Amino acid sequence: MTKPQDLQKSGIFARVLDQPYLLLVLAPLFWGGNVVAAKLTVGQIDPFLLLASRCVLATAFIVPFAWPHLKGDWPVLRRYWAVLMAYGVVGYALFNGFLYLGLQTTTAVNSAIEQASLPMLILGANFIFFRVRARPIQIIGVLLAITGVVLTATHGDLTRIVTLDINLGDGFVMLACLAYTAYTLALRFRPKMHILSFMAVSFFGAAVTAVIMLALFGGGLGTVTTLASAPPVVWAVIAYVAVFPSMFSQVAYARGVELVGANRAAPSHNLIPVFGTLGSVIILGERLEFYHFIAAAIIISGILLAEWAARRG
Repeated sequence: MTKPQDLQKSGIFARVLDQPYLLLVLAPLFWGGNVVAAKLTVGQIDPFLLLASRCVLATAFIVPFAWPHLKGDWPVLRRYWAVLMAYGVVGYALFNGFLYLGLQTTTAVNSAIEQASLPMLILGANFIFFRVRARPIQIIGVLLAITGVVLTATHGDLTRIVTLDINLGDGFVMLACLAYTAYTLALRFRPKMHILSFMAVSFFGAAVTAVIMLALFGGGLGTVTTLASAPPVVWAVIAYVAVFPSMFSQVAYARGVELVGANRAAPSHNLIPVFGTLGSVIILGERLEFYHFIAAAIIISGILLAEWAARRG
């Protein structure tokens, strides 16, 4: 992301944009809060309606900020609009759609821990599809992280994997992780343009997809009218997920990468499950089971091994 000088004239906002490690904490904090927020609405709103509301509002929110850049990037947008929208379909609509579906039948703690596997899934996928060199210790780290995810999905009983006795919600969260892995790998082919232009068009793709998903798999477009009588918590969650995980996290992370570099910024993703788990326990009152600690230790061990090997390489 180019330096957002047009956004940072003076005051608190400018000072925050010059604090890389604060930005790299805020981004995963908002992303981790996505899980907690969505869990708060289970039983109160159709998950597809939550997804559609988030994507449509996020698009409307970002367009005014992106408009000057959209005009400047118009030649690229006109050529690659379908590709850019596809990023939104996979990275935003499918990821959050699977995540919100999963939270209907699994705990937010499980979801947060399972998302801890993302860095390792991305590392493994890079090795498989693009032959990005991986040291043996990194491969062991990937396998450890996946083992921790499977342990979480089987609720501490790995023998359940033999009979495919996995909670449906955990299965959806794992699909969400695979969708985001595919999105991350595809980012290497992203057309060059301003980050806000990219976000605006991809958000629009996500919004179109989310509305179609609501019509086909949710309660139908008519369920939008139910928002008029929705409790305040539903409106608060929609506002939160449409603004903070959707836009503020993206901008904060992009700015953090700009200030300290991608390698130093990447480990901040490991804070997402930390904040998600803490929020699940503190706000939702969910319990941490023994297998959660074992799974988290295995995943963290895998991440540490992989990053240690990467630094030595």
